[in-house]
Amino acid sequence: MTLADIKNVFPTKMHAVIFVGYMGLFINQGILITATKDKKSGYPYNPTTAVFLTAFLKMLVACGVHSKEFGFMALFQDAVKHSKLMLSYFIPAFLYCLYNNLAFTNLASFDPTTYFLLLQFRVVVTGVIFQILFKKRLSRMQWFSLLLLTIGCIVKQLDVSHGNGGTSKMGFTINLSLGLIMVQIFCSCFAGVYNEYLLKGKGEEVPFMIQNLYMYANGLICNIVFLGYSGNLSTAFTQQSVDSILQPKVIMIIVNNASVGIVTAMFLRSLNSILKTFASALELMFTAVLCYFIFGIPIHFLTVVAIGIVSYASVLYAKNPVDNTPKKTTETVLKV
Repeated sequence: MTLADIKNVFPTKMHAVIFVGYMGLFINQGILITATKDKKSGYPYNPTTAVFLTAFLKMLVACGVHSKEFGFMALFQDAVKHSKLMLSYFIPAFLYCLYNNLAFTNLASFDPTTYFLLLQFRVVVTGVIFQILFKKRLSRMQWFSLLLLTIGCIVKQLDVSHGNGGTSKMGFTINLSLGLIMVQIFCSCFAGVYNEYLLKGKGEEVPFMIQNLYMYANGLICNIVFLGYSGNLSTAFTQQSVDSILQPKVIMIIVNNASVGIVTAMFLRSLNSILKTFASALELMFTAVLCYFIFGIPIHFLTVVAIGIVSYASVLYAKNPVDNTPKKTTETVLKV
């Protein structure tokens, strides 16, 4: 990969910082969630409550940043002025809510490296949705690099299946777990591309933090509905539930996940959802190494092969990236 290839992907240094920051925060999230699992692969706290508090924190950050730059009255005026756009944000907000809750469920079934590898099935789905919403056809090389990512996922899944012993009970568990992964993949793909569509298209003239405010406010509503549907609304904020959340590791998950939300919005506004899938793929090699040292999770041969395929696909993409950045790239990045 040459310097010219890197510049094609990252027009400015700030774009590279956002890219690396997104990867770092996402890797940290998977490791933190894994670190809070108990011996039965469950969680000693309510994950939905943690997701709710994350959305609340992100909303506070969006309000604080906008108020600091333009004043509190401007925050209220801008929120009311563009309120019609808020309805459009219910779609990605609901999907992100479901995605975040499924992250806890799926990380209880898979180790972080396997989890991130299986999530790479989203790259092809993202490519299709991206073409439909933005009316931009991907080149053969771009599709080839996306398909290579998918092959890497299949190779890793062969590793997972081989390690299960082939019992019918385990087979059913894996099928159910894979079904939940597929739901999470759909949520990630459609929410990411549709969020990018709102940031760059329908809501392009709306202040960035106001759009984030709409997203996170809707996210709070969706989480309340989710708590009610699951029957946990009455117990989600009891003293015992709050005490279980107020643990250092869980607080770190909430803060880190809130940071992921803000940086993801910056990523989609400044770069694009196709590159976002490659950032997620590159997380694999770092996650595998870190989990080996932190949790002692072994790195099998097929895992190494899968990571190699994903890495090669990323290099191919860097030579022919999708260009969907805003026209005034530098100004856009600096103003977020």
